Amino acid sequence: MDWRDRRVLVTGGASFIGSNLVDALVKRGAKVRVVDDLSSGKIENINGHIREGRIEFSEADLRNTAVAEKAVEGMSVVFHLAAEHGGRGFVDLHQAACARNLMLDGIIFRSCQLAGVEKVTFASSGCVYPNGLQTDPTQIVYLKEEMVGPPYDADNTYGWAKLMGEMTLRAYYKDLSMKSACCRYFTAYGPRGVENHAVIAMIARAYTGQDPFDVWGNGEQIRNWTYIDDIVEGTIRACEKIDDGTAVNIGTMERTKVIDAAHEILRVLGRNPKIQLKPEMPTGPMNRVADNALSKKLLGWEPKVKFVEGLHRTIDWYVSSHNKSQAVDGLERLLIER
Repeated sequence: MDWRDRRVLVTGGASFIGSNLVDALVKRGAKVRVVDDLSSGKIENINGHIREGRIEFSEADLRNTAVAEKAVEGMSVVFHLAAEHGGRGFVDLHQAACARNLMLDGIIFRSCQLAGVEKVTFASSGCVYPNGLQTDPTQIVYLKEEMVGPPYDADNTYGWAKLMGEMTLRAYYKDLSMKSACCRYFTAYGPRGVENHAVIAMIARAYTGQDPFDVWGNGEQIRNWTYIDDIVEGTIRACEKIDDGTAVNIGTMERTKVIDAAHEILRVLGRNPKIQLKPEMPTGPMNRVADNALSKKLLGWEPKVKFVEGLHRTIDWYVSSHNKSQAVDGLERLLIER
């Protein structure tokens, strides 16, 4: 796909993933429009593009049908990343907020179909996978795309909304010929990340010298943290290569325990606090790691950044862009909100 002068909308384009995607699209020469209500996105993430006239920006709520219809007007491609979202605390504790994504996605997809948008690329999630497959951290389990099927068992309302988004796009392709692709993101991290997710929260705690140092859960949870540059590259390739609504995992196959990530963060920042495990706090699945074989096959994509390398880059960014008083302010609130 030639991105030069292609008209592209990124919903939620001021967010962590969204703004990094905007950077990549601008670099490729696309004409980018961003619509974001800034409920979790930050205008400073895209301010440089706005000042230089490289993108068009609108602060607006896409749950308003008139706003959505105006946003997609004249667009060739839509990357739909806008959502009610947060870290594990938000997903577990704010079910009604996550349920609003059902309405948001429905409005966006219908607006795209009516406007004749050429392609929709949807930010889905590893939360669509059945909970029962992710309970035992001692098992070596890699989640394959075909594992999502009857009987469905998604992760909270957030996961169900993402699953319904995927199913809607496949139906739109079958019944209405609207092209689309779905990207199941697995635990994105990196520069511009927010403290409501585990890696950034642990970096913030270590940077500010928290002692005892809190780790939610028992520390044995296994994740496959995927660096933001790899997430963005996989998203763009999915848009270029997939038409029929197929969902692909965008995630590394590295298996990392939360406690091991905590130890590496503390080592790099030169801290040696007492670690305080908090099993009473929202933990999420105990064993969530993607199988990315289908993405390699369909997209020619695989992650390039190993976790330790990406973690060090993220720590460097965080330390250089935050002061300690800012880092600690509101941290515990962020972990359960947006």
